[in-house]
Amino acid sequence: MRLRLTPRDTTYFDLFAALAQHNVTGAGLLAELLGADRAGRKAIAKRFVDAEHLADDAAHAIMKRLNQTFVTPFDRDDIYGLASALDDCMDAMEEAADLIVLYKVEALPARVSEVVQVLQRSAELTAEAMPRLRSMEQLSEYWVEINRLENQGDKLHRKLVAELFDDLAGDPVTLIKLKEIVDVLEDACDAFEQVANMVETIALKES
Repeated sequence: MRLRLTPRDTTYFDLFAALAQHNVTGAGLLAELLGADRAGRKAIAKRFVDAEHLADDAAHAIMKRLNQTFVTPFDRDDIYGLASALDDCMDAMEEAADLIVLYKVEALPARVSEVVQVLQRSAELTAEAMPRLRSMEQLSEYWVEINRLENQGDKLHRKLVAELFDDLAGDPVTLIKLKEIVDVLEDACDAFEQVANMVETIALKES
């Protein structure tokens, strides 16, 4: 790692860790929502909105810090990009939860829970990786595993869409609702991969 002659503001690492932890909460709420009845889903969706607001606040804290400091631990654009990417993960998960409630979905395909498990694991790995930005060490395993999980999510998404068209050919309204939900869940998987891509870019620049 290259020698630095100026001090670094370490507050950013704590803020990134906090933002990533909100995504862990969000993925957990999404899993909880799948097993709830319609009334329970509404209550969980309300908690999800609160969690999403906390994630927004954490992202805004990073942006505010960025505007207040001259010396940053790594490239300013990368700090902005990483904060935005982390926030996008929560936004996509919250959107999926909101659609499930708004569309009054009675039952979701079994594979949806598998996609949510991918999201939970992605969120956990991302939260574990954020503190390692301080040293930029032992991060390659993180982005490789996130890439693997995203590929797994892609395969699950393709199977889900195929099953929806097979099972709901005679019910186009339900088909449209469920396809939109599984598409947004796939967006969430992609969002976690984007975070990992940002971390890889930062690590390579700093090495």
